[in-house]
Order: sequence, then C-alpha cells, then structure tokens
Amino acid sequence: MRFLFQPVSISSLVFIRIAFGILAFADVMGMLTYFHWYKGAYDPAKFHFTYYGFQWVSPLPEPFMSLFLISLLVASIFITIGRYYRWSTTYFAIGFIYMFLVEKGHYLNHGYLFCWLSVLMIFLPAQFAYSGDVLKKIKRQYTHYPFWGLFLLRFFMGVVYFYGGIAKINEDWFQAQPLKIWLKGKREMFLVGGILEQEWLAWFMSYGGLALDLFIVPMLLFRRTRWWALGAAIFFHLTNTIIFQIGIFPWLSICMTLLFFAPDFPEKVGAYLQKRFPKFQQLPIWWQGLLNKNNVEIINRSTHIFTPFQKKLIAGSIILLCLLHLSVPFRHHYFKGNVAWTEEGHRYSWRMMLRGKRGGGQFKVKNLSTNELKVVRPKDYLSDRQYRKVYTHPDMILQFAHHIRDEYQEKWQTDSVAVYAKIRCKLNHRHYQNYTVDTIDLAREEWSFLKESEWIVPLEEKKLKLK
Repeated sequence: MRFLFQPVSISSLVFIRIAFGILAFADVMGMLTYFHWYKGAYDPAKFHFTYYGFQWVSPLPEPFMSLFLISLLVASIFITIGRYYRWSTTYFAIGFIYMFLVEKGHYLNHGYLFCWLSVLMIFLPAQFAYSGDVLKKIKRQYTHYPFWGLFLLRFFMGVVYFYGGIAKINEDWFQAQPLKIWLKGKREMFLVGGILEQEWLAWFMSYGGLALDLFIVPMLLFRRTRWWALGAAIFFHLTNTIIFQIGIFPWLSICMTLLFFAPDFPEKVGAYLQKRFPKFQQLPIWWQGLLNKNNVEIINRSTHIFTPFQKKLIAGSIILLCLLHLSVPFRHHYFKGNVAWTEEGHRYSWRMMLRGKRGGGQFKVKNLSTNELKVVRPKDYLSDRQYRKVYTHPDMILQFAHHIRDEYQEKWQTDSVAVYAKIRCKLNHRHYQNYTVDTIDLAREEWSFLKESEWIVPLEEKKLKLK
C-alpha cells in the first residue's frame, strides 16, 4: 500500500474540485428551478416514494425547501473557489444525500455516484492549492499530495465503466435492445431525427457502448492508448447528452475520465494555453501576486507525514470502500429471475440504460369486514414521473399499496383492509405479460433486501417473441 502515499501533483485534485463545484451548482439548480418550483416535486403535502430504511426522510415545507436548495447552491460556489472547504463540502454532502433520499422516483445513477463523490470530497485535500482557503486560512500552497485521493477518484470512475459494461452482457443488449425502441422514438428530433431512426445506429451504439465500458479503463491505464480512450469517451458521452438529455452525468464522466492522465495534466494544459494564448499568462501572475500579498508559503513537496497508525487507518478504509463497491453490483445474482424484470438488485449496480419497461393496471382496496371493494387510481396520488415508474418497480408498487392500506384503514376505521394489484408490464421488445399476482394481499407483504417477492410474476421468455 506504499503507492497510496507517494506524492503526486495536487493539480488534478484542484481540477476535480472546480469541476465538481460547477456540476454540483448545475444539478442543484435543476432541482430547484425545474423539479421544485416548476413541477412541485418536493411538496410535503404530496405522496413521496421513500427508500426502505429511510421512510422518515421527507421534504421541508415552504419556504424552507427553497432556502435549503439555495443554500446548497451557495455551498457549491464555495467548493468551486475552495473557501470554507471542509464546512462547504460537509454541508453539501449531507444536503445532497438528503435530497437524494427524499424521492426514490427521481433515482439516477449519476445521483447515486454524486452522493459518494460528495462524501469523498470532504476528505480530499483539494483546498491546499489555488483556493480561497490558501489565501485566508491555510497560508500554505502545496504542489504535491499523497496519491490516495486521486486513486479513489479513478477507482470510482473505473467501477462505473467496468460494471456498466458487465451489465450489458445480456441477450437483450446483444439484440440492440432497448436502443432500437428508444432511438426510433427520437425520430422527430431536429436535424438528427432521420439518422436516429436508422436501425444500424442502434446496433453501433449497443456494441460500441459495450466495448467502451469494458475496455476503456485498461486503455486509460496505458499511455499509448490513453488519448484514443479519451476521444471515444468524449464522443460517447456527448452523443448521450444530445440524444437522451441525461443531466450532468456525461460531463461528470468526462471530467472523471481525465483523471486517468498524469496527475499534473492541468498544469500542462495551463502551460499550453499560456503559450498559445498570451492573455492566459496573466492568470499565474495574478495568482502569484495574491500569494505574495497574503504571505502564503509555497510547499514544493508533500510534507504531510502520516504516522503508521494513520497509514493503516487510511489504507484499511480504502480497502473496505473498494470491497463494498466491487461486491454490491453483483448482489442481484442472489435473487432468482431476470433483474431487469424483477428490479431486485438493480439499483446501485451501474445497470444503466438497459431496459425499457412499460406497465399498467389497477389497485383494488377491500374492506374485509364489509366486503366493500374500491378501485384506486394512482394518477390521483402521483406525479407524472412517479406514475410512469410505479407500475414497473415492485418496491414502489408495494409502497403505494401500503399507502392505500393506511389511508383506507383510517377512512373505514378498521384494520381489516386488503390491497390487490393487477398489473401487466412489457420489457424491451417483448409483449405485455402479468407482473403481479393479483390474489396476494399486498397490505400484508413486506419488502426484504434478502428475499425474493413471491407476488412478482416471473418473466416468461418462451411466450414472448420479437416484434
């Protein structure tokens, strides 16, 4: 583990601090303006799908929710400039994780990744150079720092790429599904719509995406293939941005991919810009003037000497963190059935853009004392985004059934309430089939992280044919 404590240029950590801060600002701004102000997605009076184990998390009432999101914007600005770094990263990490937990219907892989990166940023020494803290608090600017911080950033991106590739090794992806369906649905896009509906493009993107995810990390680790890997990553992520509009994830991935270059690559880029564009030469002069004015000492090597105990603690923590992220994506093998169908073990496993699912059906609530039966319309309770997902995610089906149970127990003044769900779904190119056992009372079912849900009907491949 000695390599974790070898000094490397700190400039990569400064780069990711600035990139993280800018992307954090953009992501929170989207939460505030679109989801909160425009869609009202964080209204505490509305129904919210919560994560099991975190049912106590709920949105704040107005104006506190708006003020809270604005405070996260301020924290992201402080992260970018490196001022009050420890406080701002800690506050942002807690706040972003809270927003992530408020609504399960908004789950995205980049949100999950950003939660982990937010926590990691607290411990990264990214404020020790080119930051407000260097000028006002630390009074020292470091040129180097131990490699462990950069190693963890590379590890996270490597896990996303590699497990994203592993997940694509399945029958549907080899048949260019669900990209065939999705790209045809983009035929009306301006300028590129005619190209997107061509079937060859779905095949190219399917196999190209598989190859990129599986081989990009080895290519990034070797100098001769590094630039080719970066070019492929930029092309891949920008294409996803144009076609699918998936938020900050492509930009975050590009920034994280750059970290596989030499740790001092931001310095080399800066030197190139200064040579090519003379106006950039004023930036280091300006910064050096600030350092001199504030009596900041320049430390040309890593002077952070860790005790043997500290090294063991850091190395042990890194090993445990790596083992966690290497094992969690495989947990769906613990369950029976196709994970794209059952969703058991799907989240947190980097199974990205692998399935297109549609569903529909109805919920019925029954008073067992009087045999009164009532059909419940999910649209009366859910937002459009929640409504699209409730029929295709078993944990959401169960959670909504429990919400109906609780509501009608209070309304009918009895505990003898049963809830049944009759739902049909289709996965990728297949036809619709039954998704839930409509004779099982979901009011009495409980969700388990370690046990299959018996009320989910298994996927019957033999009855389904390609369209």
